[in-house]
Amino acid sequence: MGIFKKKKIYKSYDKENKKPVIRASICTGEQVAGFKDIHTGKIEEIMLIKCPEDLDDFKSMYGIEGEIQKEY
Repeated sequence: MGIFKKKKIYKSYDKENKKPVIRASICTGEQVAGFKDIHTGKIEEIMLIKCPEDLDDFKSMYGIEGEIQKEY
């Protein structure tokens, strides 16, 4: 039981040059959320998604609305 609340940290990303994606492994089912550079196709991995709450945390951390595209 704590007296202080944990502060929510909001981060930003380059919305013009990057888009949020989830990279999923076909073999293991592992999912990693990150941002894909539109021009180069390179994915910057941000966090591992173990459960739906992790995905919700990722979306709220970066202010992302709606569905995120999955890439295999």
